[in-house]
Amino acid sequence: MTTIRTLLMATSAAILVITPAAMAPAMAQPAGAAASFNEEALDTLPAFIDGVMAQQIASREVSGALVTVVHQGEVLMSRGYGFVDVENRIPVDGESTLFRPGSISKMFTWIALAQMIEQGHVSLDDDVNAHIDFEIEPFDGQPITVRDLFQHTPGMSDVSGFTTTNLEDLVDHAEWTRNNVPQRVAAPGVEVAYSNWGTSLAGYIVEQVSGEHFADYVENHIFAPLGMTSSTFREPLPDALADRIALGHDLENGRYTARSFDYYSMVMPAGSATVSGPDMARFMIAMLNDGALEGTRILSEELVALLETNSIANAPRLPGMAHGYLVYREEGPRLIGHAGAMRDFRSNMILSPETGTGVFLSIVAAPAGRPAQGELSAAITGRLFPQAPAPRWSEAAEAEQFEGRYLINRRDHSAEPHPLMHAVVQAVGPNAITITSLGQTQYFEQIESGLFEQVTGLREGGPFDRVEFYGEPGAWRLSFGSQPFMNWHYVGELEDDGAEDADG
Repeated sequence: MTTIRTLLMATSAAILVITPAAMAPAMAQPAGAAASFNEEALDTLPAFIDGVMAQQIASREVSGALVTVVHQGEVLMSRGYGFVDVENRIPVDGESTLFRPGSISKMFTWIALAQMIEQGHVSLDDDVNAHIDFEIEPFDGQPITVRDLFQHTPGMSDVSGFTTTNLEDLVDHAEWTRNNVPQRVAAPGVEVAYSNWGTSLAGYIVEQVSGEHFADYVENHIFAPLGMTSSTFREPLPDALADRIALGHDLENGRYTARSFDYYSMVMPAGSATVSGPDMARFMIAMLNDGALEGTRILSEELVALLETNSIANAPRLPGMAHGYLVYREEGPRLIGHAGAMRDFRSNMILSPETGTGVFLSIVAAPAGRPAQGELSAAITGRLFPQAPAPRWSEAAEAEQFEGRYLINRRDHSAEPHPLMHAVVQAVGPNAITITSLGQTQYFEQIESGLFEQVTGLREGGPFDRVEFYGEPGAWRLSFGSQPFMNWHYVGELEDDGAEDADG
């Protein structure tokens, strides 16, 4: 077992620099706010990240991390921090250590499905039933379309029970997808509610159309063409990769102990990828180069543009979904990407097509250290893409009308909601509110009618999260700019602890 101090001593030794050869990134800007690209910050970015990581290892129960940055076709850095295996004092190597990006895996699935579209086998508005060997009943006569999968609008309940630490409990993802069709709870295409099952179904379609197992397909048509030789969706990991994976750890009494491997391949297309920093650099460079790398193209420019194009947003004035990508910021410059959360890993990928800049980061942390990914993402975003706070609202008081309890739309609708699924909104003045959700309380000040900007926990340059209230009094919807993949529905007044879910 190894102490936190040993981790700090290993950080500098674990750094690899390759010379050139969210939480939450910044949100869309309302009128009066400004954002920009600080290209000069690229020169000092590695040293800046070194400082942030030293702080996180000291205070955030982070045992290991990887940060990879590309800009205009070049790898600026791929640095490892902390340990792969704390007990045996094996440091993270920025070139060879493997990390698990969680739901960033979905981007490979969306590319695979886009390849099916490019080949003419699938269309965005196809009923998904046209491409699978089982039947999904329509909701009020409306089928789920391929477009609904890309934008997370199938109108389905959330699912769980798809991870295990016991290899004997695994079933093939295709079997799991067929046997675990979620409850239909809303019309498709109306509201974004993040769906792991929907992405697993997208991978199922790729298998059905291509005739290849999903892991084989991605290796043959994405990883191999891009030279991503250290990436896989397979679990257990292939022998050639197994010894390079960063381990999750528990922290008790200041000492780390390794945890067992967590298997995600029952929802393989939604989250079972394993990658290296250099592989993610190649992937980001290809996507920032309209789908091509070193003369090899994995997707047409038109389909890359489709993935980046806005599809739907829950809130009228906040970022929403592209096609697979989450939209982190609409302008100054526009930022897209995807985050990933697993039991032991917290990851993020941020792309700026306008500037040709990409960031991939992955952190291994004990439970108390899980906020570290959002903090590191925000630090890098604020450094490279700084923004100024918006002017404050000085007109009629509005905060009190939004007070109440709100319930998240991404949940298992067949079960009693967990208390953490509620957000509690309280007015703290005529134009300011606090929001308590997922065990944390944040303070927001009003910048437009129904639109509030984060004040809690900020650093110079932002980013500044925003929340918007929309709909009608008594039926408000609440969205965070940092979470375009879900929203909250008003379910009752603050004192009404027994309020029923308005959606049933």
